[in-house]
Amino acid sequence: MNVATAALAVLPALIFVAVGSAKVAAVKPMRALAAEAGFSTTAYRGIGVLELAGALGLLVGAVAPAIGALAGAGLLLLLGGAVVTHLRNGDSPKKFVPAIFCGVLVVGYLVALFAANSNPV
Repeated sequence: MNVATAALAVLPALIFVAVGSAKVAAVKPMRALAAEAGFSTTAYRGIGVLELAGALGLLVGAVAPAIGALAGAGLLLLLGGAVVTHLRNGDSPKKFVPAIFCGVLVVGYLVALFAANSNPV
């Protein structure tokens, strides 16, 4: 992985560490968001653990690109689930645009990761 790809991993990793840690710690705003989305605090903590694992995977992708790719794919699945949950709840775009933004960051990372690790024929 080149420096640019590693740099693209850092921003989404930092975001997921922050959000995932808040969910795992079950801070008051996250408990409120969990209830609003129809999740128990325990389920929301589980999502937070997955976000933390995904963040770690993005960073490990610097030395193990396959792990980075799998982590990125997993985070995209989580983000897709977040958008679906917001849409089912009838939330305004203000609620789900952050998930879309993070998805764009992860897609950018994956594109750079695959470009850096492709073998020209």
